[in-house]
Amino acid sequence: MELTTEKTRNSSLTQVSKRKVTNVITYCHLPFQSKWLYIGTERGNVYTLNVESFVLSGYVIHWNKAIKISQKTHPGCVVHLSENPVDANKLLIAFETGTVVLWDLRNRAVEMRLENTEHVKSVSWHHDGKQLMCSHINGSLSTWNIKMPMKPITVVHPHLQPAGNKGKPELCKPIYKVEWKTVRRSDAYIIFTGGHPYEKTGKTSRLTVLQGNATTVLEMDSCIVDFVTLCESPWQNDFQEPYAVVVVLNNELVVVDLTTEGFPSFPNLYPMDLHESPVTFCTYLTDCSIDFIPALFSVGSKRKKHSGFSKKEWPISGGEWGTGSDNYSELIITGHADGSLKFWDASSVSLQFLYKLKSSKIFEQPKTENTDYQEDEPFAIEQIFLCSESRILCIAGASSHVVMFTFNQQETDCQVTVLEIPIVYEVDDDPECSLQPVSEQGTYSSAFEESAKQEPTAEYYVPLKVKSSSHKRHAGFQAELVCLTPWVDGEIPGHITALSVNSSYGLMAYGNECGLVVVDLIQKTCLLNMGTPDLYGSADPYRRVARSPKRNNTVAATDIRSLEHDSCCSPSPDQTTPTSLSDQSCLAGLFEKIDSSFSWSRSSSVSSLENVSAEVVQWLCFADSFSNKSDPTTSPSLWVGTSLGSILVILLTFPSDCDHRLTHPVIVSPSGTIYRLKESIVSLAFLDSNGALIPYPSGFWKDVDCNTKDSCDQATTIVDNISKNTNLLTPLPSEVCGNQFVVMVSEKQARVMSVPSQSCVSKANITDTSFVVCAKAVTLKSVGNVCLACFIANGNIVVYSLPSLRLLYEVHYLSVVDMRTIKTFCFSTDGHGLYLCSASEIQKFSISSSFSEILQDMLSTVFVPKDMPEAPRRGFFRGLFGGGPSTLDREGLFGERSGKASGSVAQHIPGNSSLEHVKAQTGSLAGELARARLVSILQRVPCCM
Repeated sequence: MELTTEKTRNSSLTQVSKRKVTNVITYCHLPFQSKWLYIGTERGNVYTLNVESFVLSGYVIHWNKAIKISQKTHPGCVVHLSENPVDANKLLIAFETGTVVLWDLRNRAVEMRLENTEHVKSVSWHHDGKQLMCSHINGSLSTWNIKMPMKPITVVHPHLQPAGNKGKPELCKPIYKVEWKTVRRSDAYIIFTGGHPYEKTGKTSRLTVLQGNATTVLEMDSCIVDFVTLCESPWQNDFQEPYAVVVVLNNELVVVDLTTEGFPSFPNLYPMDLHESPVTFCTYLTDCSIDFIPALFSVGSKRKKHSGFSKKEWPISGGEWGTGSDNYSELIITGHADGSLKFWDASSVSLQFLYKLKSSKIFEQPKTENTDYQEDEPFAIEQIFLCSESRILCIAGASSHVVMFTFNQQETDCQVTVLEIPIVYEVDDDPECSLQPVSEQGTYSSAFEESAKQEPTAEYYVPLKVKSSSHKRHAGFQAELVCLTPWVDGEIPGHITALSVNSSYGLMAYGNECGLVVVDLIQKTCLLNMGTPDLYGSADPYRRVARSPKRNNTVAATDIRSLEHDSCCSPSPDQTTPTSLSDQSCLAGLFEKIDSSFSWSRSSSVSSLENVSAEVVQWLCFADSFSNKSDPTTSPSLWVGTSLGSILVILLTFPSDCDHRLTHPVIVSPSGTIYRLKESIVSLAFLDSNGALIPYPSGFWKDVDCNTKDSCDQATTIVDNISKNTNLLTPLPSEVCGNQFVVMVSEKQARVMSVPSQSCVSKANITDTSFVVCAKAVTLKSVGNVCLACFIANGNIVVYSLPSLRLLYEVHYLSVVDMRTIKTFCFSTDGHGLYLCSASEIQKFSISSSFSEILQDMLSTVFVPKDMPEAPRRGFFRGLFGGGPSTLDREGLFGERSGKASGSVAQHIPGNSSLEHVKAQTGSLAGELARARLVSILQRVPCCM
């Protein structure tokens, strides 16, 4: 039976789709508690569709039957359909050119016809069913009485200004929609959109409310898509008593209170502006501190202006919340193309907006005339890193800029520190010559210092400029440090591909397609800016090829299949030491296809190529670990993963005394330790000797007293955080530290190394025909230990045990057809994850079995069945004849008796009505009338005693 029903449905859909090009649907109307949908088309015909079976009926109202016989022109498309409020047998049909027809469904004839001089955009009934109002293309409203259809009762132009000096009135925009709602003890409401003069507004973003002589214009933030008036009475043939208007905008939902003076809007309880600006990056945290989300909500609510909102409760109700929940907080951060960041609380079954941060406010508007390669979205967010413990936030933008924010619950007016740090390297044309770094560690070359003091030139140019004057900064995340990447010798710097911050160390590191930068957040100085090849030192296994200095790095993105094909055509060995391979054409072709704006920045990461032109920094993380085989204890270090499958360890040497942290520099130097894997590095994690996940060292947030003179100096707070982590300055004994495991994941394989011995404990080939998009070591409650979760570009999710790398689970989750999925896919604690499944939808998932057990309790219901309110009282004969056709009558109108449907338009609906059935119905009706007449006679006969 299900198969047969599905075939019928598909057949009907196919028939409708065949007529889609030649007969476009322009308007639909579904009456209250009816299963028949009226469909108006561009050709002017009206069809009826059964919403239960999704089959067209043979009852069709043709346009040539609705117009006058003398009319020779086509009336246009159908712009409105509605039933008469007091008689459901009468269907109102409005055509675009101005013809409005009241069609008698039972008699299949026109009962009333009126002609407007202007084109019609919409129609609204009066509750008595005797009057109607039309909105027109010239910004006017006309009121008609169906008993006198020769001319309108009134014609008004609500927003037409008096004629000026030229004597010509202003032209007004069309009134796209109008609703006429009545009130029992007051003037009726006339609510509409549009109708304003062309010179005053460029978009339909105003809602007008007329009540008596009062006119109120409500300005919206974006264009109005549609609106619906909420009324206390659901019955159309009674006073509606409107109390609110629900307005759907392009970016949000607005509900206006009609019962309060000034018509304020209700505070929106639900986030609707996720897609206000396109999402370019997102981060998902499930291990943030308990008080962090309330702090974000507190600073976010302070910036909301509640004075203009209605004091009444949210007028829309329905549905029920789920009962189950997890015992941890979930935070989602979305980065957008306009440079804004939005923080969302995902702890419950709904997404609650917390706080919005606009990073573009600290910059001046860029001037596009200075360069031919200016970004279309210069402030677009491409990387986000948040330390929830210390509340330090760092973001990287499309203009190769990095901004560090600190959290403050008070307002400040301090200036922002700006560092201009170039990331380039030079390669001589002579392949025998070694690499020449542009600048030494911790210093800039004199050429850059001199050029930075001059006006921007083709040799040295900074695309963004930070506002120089101090300005008021609201409570929340406040910018403290901005790192800009200038153009050098006309070469566009690559996009930031990796970003990491350690609040315990007071350091920040970021890398792009050329090299690495390490910044001291306390002293606000650059400690290292070096090309990636320089990090190898004398152990560089590659012969670098010189690049064109004016290569345009902003190339177009390619589809996943091309990337998979190119990444699979160059195999590489599975050793920790490199070997040679002469295949260079594959790498060169793939680099032309890379979209450098992608956070993962795919490249052909072939570990055994001899000649390469660039090496992208793909992964960065700070850790207390063993850097060399001879290390007896752990020490602070920075681990760098590159697109060629290399993992480089950089030593961090801090001053021996905490008091010298503000004055003495931090020494940053390569350790010489190099690990090699197939393809680009995707993830790194550290486990202790028992296999437990080692959290990254972090400081703790400390509120700063803004009443003091140096309240804006966050260096003191960071120093306090560092002083709490004494192991950075005095390493612990080796017997306390023990051994560690380093989990290394690339696009092809995973490996677990034991340090400091640097021996391979286990390894696994994740995929041979695709590549790993995202990987993370997570702790699963259902398993009881740490696992490695990987998402592959072919749509599979695989889970391995750690440190043994035994395959635990593999399933095909989704088919990757959009690069948006790859850019936003991420895992979080306890096996949760999310990605952007469309331009305006975030999909959350979990691979935890314990979470799936409580999932049904967490789910909510959108609709809850409610009993219908009592219908208004009506007279006996009115209720019998004026209440509209019953279900049986509707079957008779649109069912078998309506005639055979056209083969190209509708399907025949089998019905059970027959002549005997109609006779029985007529006899029953006659009996009811006879009994009613008898009762009436008996009531008038006097009683005899």
